Amino acid sequence: MSIPQEFISELKMRSDIVDVISSYVKLKRSGRNYLGLCPFHGEKTPSFTVSPDKGFFYCFGCHVGGDVIGFIKQAENLDYVEAIKFLAQRAGMTVPENAADNGMSRLRTRLYEANRAAARFFNKQLYTEEGREGLDYLRGRRLSDSTITHFGLGYAPKSRFALVNHLKSLGFTKAEMIQANLANETRNGNAIDRFTDRVMFPIIDLRGNVIAFGGRTMMKDFKPKYLNTSDTPVFNKGNNLFALNFAKNEANGTLILVEGYMDVIALHQAGFKNAVAGLGTALTPEQANVIKHYCNEVILCYDSDNAGQMAVSRAIQIIRPTGLDIRVLTVPNGKDPDEFMKTYGEQGPARFRMLIEKSGNDVDFRLNKLLGSYNTELTDQRVNFLSEAAKLIAGLDSSIERDVYISKLAMEQHVSKDAIKEQVSRIIKKNSSNASKREFRELKKQMNAESSRISRENHSTFGSAKAEESLIALLMNNVDIAVSVFKSVPPELFADAFNKRVYETMKANSEQGFDFTLTDISGSFTDEENSRIAQILASHASESSPKQAADDYISKMRENAERVTPDQVAAADEDELRRMIENMKKKKS
Repeated sequence: MSIPQEFISELKMRSDIVDVISSYVKLKRSGRNYLGLCPFHGEKTPSFTVSPDKGFFYCFGCHVGGDVIGFIKQAENLDYVEAIKFLAQRAGMTVPENAADNGMSRLRTRLYEANRAAARFFNKQLYTEEGREGLDYLRGRRLSDSTITHFGLGYAPKSRFALVNHLKSLGFTKAEMIQANLANETRNGNAIDRFTDRVMFPIIDLRGNVIAFGGRTMMKDFKPKYLNTSDTPVFNKGNNLFALNFAKNEANGTLILVEGYMDVIALHQAGFKNAVAGLGTALTPEQANVIKHYCNEVILCYDSDNAGQMAVSRAIQIIRPTGLDIRVLTVPNGKDPDEFMKTYGEQGPARFRMLIEKSGNDVDFRLNKLLGSYNTELTDQRVNFLSEAAKLIAGLDSSIERDVYISKLAMEQHVSKDAIKEQVSRIIKKNSSNASKREFRELKKQMNAESSRISRENHSTFGSAKAEESLIALLMNNVDIAVSVFKSVPPELFADAFNKRVYETMKANSEQGFDFTLTDISGSFTDEENSRIAQILASHASESSPKQAADDYISKMRENAERVTPDQVAAADEDELRRMIENMKKKKS
């Protein structure tokens, strides 16, 4: 059952779009609107606009847009009903019970409940005789009982049916266990535990829901060492981070990104409660954008072995486009943060804080790594190093940052600053030229696609669509004239099928006594369609004479509707052709 429109209207009134989005994006007023860096793709120049008057957001860079509900769907990776619940909780409202009578919403609720029940079961098992090995392992890693409780750590028994039987006793079905990825299905159709004989690490989202698990095996040399929940309707490993639910409140502008669960837990126990980790995969752009919501700076603290350093390099490439400041912390002697804390005991936190203070930025890291690949005592290798270093510096956005590193490189390598500067300038010019060529090719491709589209639809339909979009934007912005337009303009006048749907939805809302802004009608459209409506709104400025503008748009639509198309001519009989010709003569006269 759909959510009552009355509730949506009240939720909209209590959920100021600027206030909501400001908790994710730094917004700056620009006239009647607000601008900021888009949270959904990396950019250096703001193309993300929020209109408080019209109640929508739109990014001119990645073309994502919508209302406040659509923003929460994107930012929190929620479905429509869950996004409404999120905003309702924020606004202190209760969603009507029948509003959640939705198949996917019910499933997600059941999966949250199954995961929570599993987390409690695993934690309880840790303190049984069978779970002693798991508890000894955690205490052997120097974790205190309070830390174990804080992170909800647990143990999955060796039996293949321990969790399945427990969840079955609580009323969960086999299908729900499998969809939560807590169980696998055997060939004979039975459900068996996915996690067995493993120390369990619950993964918790920002609202406190247990959404997944990571499990470390207790069997020596058993593969995989760590087993993670696969993607489910409530969990996507590429969009979430371990312990962000705790770290977001402790970030204070900085998050420490490490590789593993134990690294995070060891750092939190040592007082560094702004540490987070990925979930068994390489850092994704989606995770980088999530991180961007909660800090201005990221400290990368990966293992110092080759694999760890390669992971740092990949992470830098993904985080850089977000605009976040990056520092790289290398733990000495090949240790990871967990080993470091165990090695130095009580001195560990103070020593680790010193490592943070001494950590350099990502450019220093990359230059040092590059330097380690060459023997600069040899002339040819020194030239190769300087050439590669110049490419790296040329890729920096800030001219001040480039000048600093040019000077530093020149001094360290005893080379003329002007020579390096000239090389960097040459590379920038070449890169700019290549980028312009790529941009031109892409633009040409888009123009060809648009030309092809226009030739497929006829020209009059294309012109009418523009007038239709203008009318839709005008009506959403001028409710006072909309009622008369709804009475005089039938949906059939719209040539574009999507525009017709939008107009019909607005008209239906109006007839039922509801508003018809994007927020009011967004539940009837997909995310992509809401982005298109937001684009229509963002692309049309307010009219100084709305009534006259509406009349002009409607006249254009009627004019296009009366035009004869090639398909109509081809399908017409002799009498119809005569009538078409007579009508054309009348219009000319």
